[in-house]
Amino acid sequence: MMTNLLEVDDLTKRYQQFSLENLHFNLPEGYILGMIGPNGAGKTTTLKMILDMVTPTNGQISLNGQTTRQLRLADRNQVGIVLDNTVFPDAWKADKINQNLAMVFQNWHSEHFFKLLDDFDVDRGTKYKALSRGSQVKLNLAAAVAHDPKILILDEPASGLDPIARDQLMALLQDFISDGHHSVLLSSHITDDLAKIADYLVYLIHGQQLFFGETQTLIDRYAVVKGGLDQLTDVIKYDGIGLKTYQTGFSVLIDRDKLTNLSDDLVIEPVNLDELMIYFGKRVQSNDSRD
Repeated sequence: MMTNLLEVDDLTKRYQQFSLENLHFNLPEGYILGMIGPNGAGKTTTLKMILDMVTPTNGQISLNGQTTRQLRLADRNQVGIVLDNTVFPDAWKADKINQNLAMVFQNWHSEHFFKLLDDFDVDRGTKYKALSRGSQVKLNLAAAVAHDPKILILDEPASGLDPIARDQLMALLQDFISDGHHSVLLSSHITDDLAKIADYLVYLIHGQQLFFGETQTLIDRYAVVKGGLDQLTDVIKYDGIGLKTYQTGFSVLIDRDKLTNLSDDLVIEPVNLDELMIYFGKRVQSNDSRD
């Protein structure tokens, strides 16, 4: 039986102008959970609630088995964190960061920290403020991993990284979970990366959780259907998700279980994560426009 390092149940946060409602998902040991959704979907708010940086309006969170804010904060050594606003003092260099974090984390490994900096080609002698955005992100990642946390929680960690560094990051995350006892929660707009490494996905849009499940299962569940406008039937309109019409035809996302209801002369294509986000997002926008 798998042990969940993270469990989120009925998690809700209500603001005056925005509401994040009824989130339900979990993350077992040894797996990577990707969080996707457009800007403003509620991804960062969700991560901050999990990290007790924002107080939920309702719901339950279990992180490393800790179910109260007090216990989760006391267990912070077991969590590695990189958020969009993660920064170190401007004048600190790698040695100073290492020295200070060694006093914060019981399991801090200086050798691992410096090896990661070397692997990422981060100059140890440069002040944090003088590092490029990409090098700052790499340093933040190295600091998040070097105390051997049980779970990594990362918000857009690939932002500012070139393709080579992103590939290094993906390899680092795969290695991190390889013993079956560590896990990663990763929010990212780079769906190509998530499709490669995320075992599970949770998709948020406009404060709603549209789905949670195994990545490949979600991708395999849907297909893109294309045809001429004269082939656009009421069945397609009813069963389809995020219908797009053009001068020359239409395209729509449809559950593969419903493809048997369609004409054989339509074009059926596989879907990727970008397309899933776009079609589901179009459906939500369409629903909002009718409110």
